[in-house]
Amino acid sequence: MARLPRLVLAGQAHHVIQRGNNRQAIVLSDADRQQYLEQLRECAATYKVAIHAYVLMDNHVHLLATPASDQGISQMMQALGRRYVAWFNHKYQRSGTLWEGRFRAGLIDSEHHLMACMRYIELNPVRAGMCTDAADYNWSSCAHHLGRRSDPLVHDHAMFWAMGNTPFEREANYRELLSQGVAEAERAKFHDAAMKGRPLGSPLFLKSLAEKTPLPLLPRARGRPKLVPTAPVSGN
Repeated sequence: MARLPRLVLAGQAHHVIQRGNNRQAIVLSDADRQQYLEQLRECAATYKVAIHAYVLMDNHVHLLATPASDQGISQMMQALGRRYVAWFNHKYQRSGTLWEGRFRAGLIDSEHHLMACMRYIELNPVRAGMCTDAADYNWSSCAHHLGRRSDPLVHDHAMFWAMGNTPFEREANYRELLSQGVAEAERAKFHDAAMKGRPLGSPLFLKSLAEKTPLPLLPRARGRPKLVPTAPVSGN
């Protein structure tokens, strides 16, 4: 199925993925990771994008983000790409692109999918065998959500606050959510939706989106549309 035109709407959460070109590393040291996240924080603030969760892996990054404008995520990612690639290329005496084409993004139905998407993002290092406890990975928002540190990059989503009336209650409930892990079908659902630019939500949510945008919400089938046979016209 063809990838949809990118659908980004103000006030809605989006799952964003950006990968290194040919799966090459986008960070080579902790200093690179610190630089990337600092530049992400500055660009997010400039273009008014709230980052709810993130994980910076060696050759790709996942973000869960809500823009204040329809253009916010694109503006943030373009500015971040220009700044970070220039810094990275200068540091390592290289030239050319660092990214595998455009970033990918899928709009998320917050009520039904946001917390599961956050879990999927923050468990990436565990799935990759980089740690056994997601909160031990220093380059994600997981430690923030479990109360181990305060992360200036993160703006907690209302759905996270709804997990409890106190920080202790929210952290305990989120720890329980993480312990459930991510099934392969759920992993594929979030990955494919973002990579194909497909909104992920309930039928009611998709119907409400259709009222806000002229863009198609489902990819068209490949090939020519099937002809519908017409009945012969009989004479009088």
